[in-house]
Amino acid sequence: MTARKPHLDTLAITLLVVCCAFWGFQQILIKFAVAEIPPLWQASLRMGGATVLLGLWCAVRGVPLFRRDGSLGAGLLAGLLFAGEFCFIYLGLQHTSASRLTVFLYTSPFVVALLLPRVVPSETLRRVQWIGLVLAFAAVAVAFSEGFLHPSAQAGQWRGDAMGLAAGILWGLTTLTIRASVLASASAEKTLFYQLAVTAVVAPLLSLALGETWSLAYSPLAWGSVLLQTTVGAFASYLTWMWMLRHYPATQMATFTFLTPVFALVFGVVLLGEPLTGQLLLALGGVAAGIVLVSRRG
Repeated sequence: MTARKPHLDTLAITLLVVCCAFWGFQQILIKFAVAEIPPLWQASLRMGGATVLLGLWCAVRGVPLFRRDGSLGAGLLAGLLFAGEFCFIYLGLQHTSASRLTVFLYTSPFVVALLLPRVVPSETLRRVQWIGLVLAFAAVAVAFSEGFLHPSAQAGQWRGDAMGLAAGILWGLTTLTIRASVLASASAEKTLFYQLAVTAVVAPLLSLALGETWSLAYSPLAWGSVLLQTTVGAFASYLTWMWMLRHYPATQMATFTFLTPVFALVFGVVLLGEPLTGQLLLALGGVAAGIVLVSRRG
């Protein structure tokens, strides 16, 4: 096994920025497709397709997925946490605005930073890194401040906020499970397989329980959205993330995810013609400064 690196290098930073950029764009893809495809059914198609792609990838590369290595318990736990995160995100968006849910979702790095050092002391953040973490989160909150200053009149908004917070906690616990268990030495493919496969089972069951209508008769644009979410999002980018969790500090990686909602706002400006506000510019600067502080070497 390759030795874990104590800091993020150029390769890691490049991969993280690319992943976060796509995850920000992915929000636009999901928002576009949900007009035709019910949310949990959309998640089912995405995760099911990604599971098949991952299985084919492993077959071609000779990566064993079902060899006994003692990872089953931790893998199922990570899969359930991952499934819960996505289900809370999709369900929460029915009760609150995307801006509010996003801020609550990105409490995840705090969960990682608070809990992971208790089981992996090398992941402990220094004071200056904590300052960077708080700065990055505050910048994201500023970017979405209009959603809080002018909240939606949607009934039961607190339920959506609570689901966003729950999703963020589950995301952090998923990272914790992977980093602090036998999964830390398992292949990136097997770690991702647990998460995709469990979600591919849980999401359709919840979709049926909520009475969503299943169909395959969607427009080419809607299928194109699902295809990108599946191949680039749930397969390629998540596989890259799992690989990086084996080789780089999870606490530093988690801070980079604050780029995702900022990228989503940028894509909204570029692709949807949304206004370029002072909050967005301030957020870009704040997140960049926070990431620099967290990524500093001791």
